[in-house]
Amino acid sequence: MAGRENKLGEYLKARRAQISPDKVGLLASGGRRVPGLRREEVAELAGLSVDYYTRLEQGRERHPSASILNSLARTLGLGPDAQRYLFAIAVPRPKLPQQHSSKFGHKLAELIGQWDRQLATLTDETFDVVAANRLSWAVYGGHQYTGNHARLVFLDPDRGVFFREWDKVASGTVAQLRAGATRDPDNAGLTSLVGELTAQSPEFRRWWAKAEVRERTSSTFLVTHAEVGDLDFVYEAFRPNSNPNLLLTVHWPAAGSDTADKLAVLGRRTYELAPPSRARTTAKACRG
Repeated sequence: MAGRENKLGEYLKARRAQISPDKVGLLASGGRRVPGLRREEVAELAGLSVDYYTRLEQGRERHPSASILNSLARTLGLGPDAQRYLFAIAVPRPKLPQQHSSKFGHKLAELIGQWDRQLATLTDETFDVVAANRLSWAVYGGHQYTGNHARLVFLDPDRGVFFREWDKVASGTVAQLRAGATRDPDNAGLTSLVGELTAQSPEFRRWWAKAEVRERTSSTFLVTHAEVGDLDFVYEAFRPNSNPNLLLTVHWPAAGSDTADKLAVLGRRTYELAPPSRARTTAKACRG
């Protein structure tokens, strides 16, 4: 992530670079040296002086008001998740005691362990797998980075084969990483993970530069399993009240697919796989 000293400025620059002049009703004049909107164009559209907006981007203005941030959010076309992220990095908040994402109710683990027709995976803010049921382990297992889904997307040697819609998964993963910073912009684990992925993955750097912010909610998920072939899922994601830093993602077979039959095959052989209770250990081991 951007350095603590100028997160807001880096984010504003990244977002204006993604907006074409015609999208906001401006004529695209020739000789542009930067992609997207110029500083003076953002300032004018947001009702700010060019000097003030420049100071925001350069980190020389530290206390923008809520009305200024709302105006910038409208100008940059930020959705609800991105707006929350903007306020989180712009307005310092009191530091609250952090609840470790590895702490979760045993009843929740028992609940997802009883589901035998859906994949249930509990991940923390750094995409480490905290708990999973056996079907989830059966589908995600066998990869170098099974225990961390962000590394699986960007660093795993099998990522291009496993994810049938890799671009969609990659963009969503990056957008969710930024959304995670809304809850704690100074999260050391997130900062470390982003630094690692930035250094090792050109694809990650490309997506990270777009500065999109989006929580995971629901969509389709298409993968190719080494043993049973193509699997088509629909998923919903939830945050448990007991620990909102965790994300529970539930996948079930898409209507009209043969995924349910293939999951039944995988379910019969999960005894050969590491049980979900070992997911946390695997996540740590995969960091090497």
